[in-house]
Amino acid sequence: MFSKLVGPMLLVCLAAVMVSAQDPTKVEPTHYKLDFENAHVQVVHINYGPHETSKLHSHPAGVVVNITDAHLRFTDENGKVQEVYSKAGEARWFPPFQHRVENLSDRAYEGVYVAVKSAATPH
Repeated sequence: MFSKLVGPMLLVCLAAVMVSAQDPTKVEPTHYKLDFENAHVQVVHINYGPHETSKLHSHPAGVVVNITDAHLRFTDENGKVQEVYSKAGEARWFPPFQHRVENLSDRAYEGVYVAVKSAATPH
């Protein structure tokens, strides 16, 4: 009987993790606003006030363009922490990832994330 309960319980736990780590515009609408979307890209405006933090969420592969300087702490789904400093105007490529964000600055952070949904069709 114990083994019959473990499978369903594991599925429920995995589903809870998947729901909690999803599209940032849905789980973090205070910090992420959809600006544009089509079959190829999703453009999301990012805004974190001073010392604000997020819930766990995920991003597909894409490019972030910093509108302001940034001092952020990323914590991935495994607890690995990375502190990031970026300058306004800087752009960086990111592979798909899940994380929590904390703005370590006394100033608001703004950026734009351009998520790649599919490869462009050659002309």
